[in-house]
Amino acid sequence: MSALLATLLSIASLSIKAADRPTNFVFILVDDLGQRDLGCYGSSFYETPNIDALAGQGARFTDAYAACPVCSPTRASIMTGQYPQRTGITDYLGAAQPESWKRNTKLLPAPYSTQLALEELTLAESLKSKGYATFFAGKWHMGPEGFWPENQGFDVNIGGIDRGGPYGGKRYFSPYGNPRLPDGPEGEHLPDRLASETVKFMEANRDKPFLTYLSFYSVHTPLMARPDLEKKYHAKAEALPPHDPRFGREEPRDVRLVQDHPIYASMVEAMDQAVGKVLKGLKDLGLEKNTAVIFTSDNGGLSTSEGWPTSNLPLRGGKGWLYEGGIREPLIIRWPGVAKPGSIVSEPVISPDYFTTIARTAAAPPPKNRDGIDLRRLLRGDDSPGRPLYWHYPHYGNQGGAPGSAIREGKWKLIEWLEDGTLELYNLREDIGEKNNVAEANPEVVARLKTKLDGWRQDVGAKIPAKNTAYSAEKPDGRESKRPPEKKTPAK
Repeated sequence: MSALLATLLSIASLSIKAADRPTNFVFILVDDLGQRDLGCYGSSFYETPNIDALAGQGARFTDAYAACPVCSPTRASIMTGQYPQRTGITDYLGAAQPESWKRNTKLLPAPYSTQLALEELTLAESLKSKGYATFFAGKWHMGPEGFWPENQGFDVNIGGIDRGGPYGGKRYFSPYGNPRLPDGPEGEHLPDRLASETVKFMEANRDKPFLTYLSFYSVHTPLMARPDLEKKYHAKAEALPPHDPRFGREEPRDVRLVQDHPIYASMVEAMDQAVGKVLKGLKDLGLEKNTAVIFTSDNGGLSTSEGWPTSNLPLRGGKGWLYEGGIREPLIIRWPGVAKPGSIVSEPVISPDYFTTIARTAAAPPPKNRDGIDLRRLLRGDDSPGRPLYWHYPHYGNQGGAPGSAIREGKWKLIEWLEDGTLELYNLREDIGEKNNVAEANPEVVARLKTKLDGWRQDVGAKIPAKNTAYSAEKPDGRESKRPPEKKTPAK
């Protein structure tokens, strides 16, 4: 055999092996990132060049939703491929249970599970059964020790514990005070460290299929920034033209109307830089063509409390609310050979869809309850399934929202507020800001959607909050919170 023929056969063999190799998955989940917090979704203040480039290389979804307006339920939904009500995790872990409720509200919050049950089939466990190496980095927040990523199918756990934020040590900077994250050099920045660990894992497993699940603590509170970026965005904010008003009302809270928070902007850019490091790692390792990258968030941007860091306009409300600002998410999928570069997908999708999509691609065990669809059909431009999407949040969050349920079907969205049964109907095609409640003018639509919502709640075992017998109309509403004055002093 000639040397040339041997070389050609070797190249052909490698090409066949690469084509037969299972798809790798890089799942990137950002905490509290609003849909409008990215340049590719219309932000004019935050700078996200790496994520914007990712959108240009894949598909950007305009109507992607988190399964809940707060974190832990959405995370459980992604991990199990089911609506949160099936897992029992319907509020962020650490929220008060009904028996310890102290706030003056009309209802008591419904009880919820405080860990993701080990009996649940997780995305990591499903892929491990097909020979995938599995890696988790960042925020877990789905139970105490014994229910952490290493107990739920992940080979490696970097930083995933019970906390909902980076609350140990120096928080977003080393030393971290995290039992699953060895400290780095003094002052090391957390998002960059998580990205470096992700690249290290991909390099070590480049010759086998892998799932890397990078779950940023960013951009959750505490609001903390790298000094260089904070200085940059203070200067950028000072150069903005006056915007009056900067705050409006989403009763009973103030709501931010403009994106101009320097520290939050710094956190967004640092997260974007960390995403860029992971994407560069894929490219340098020669893994781009055989890897699907999924980028999304766990709930809407924080606009009505805890620093009021961002605006979700034109979407209404934010984290903790069933309005679009609380549940509509950024979603970008780069998938060579499946997602057309620069494409836009307008079909509504939701958190359970990710597990179904990944499992079917890998021929791995599917979710226990098939609440999701295979997103490849939408990425390829196939017909829409035309299904309804559902939410049920029987709690009072920290952001001013009240217990409620919702359904979206086509252009219509119905919200039922559980305190008094009030129904709101919005035509999202004409009114993305949910300014005009058209329930009274469309009784037949309200009746149809309410029937479907009732049936779904029964199917998933949704818990309904009970009346609070200690509630007093004479006392302040337990949802009220005042926004403190903002400091205008530029960073040094």
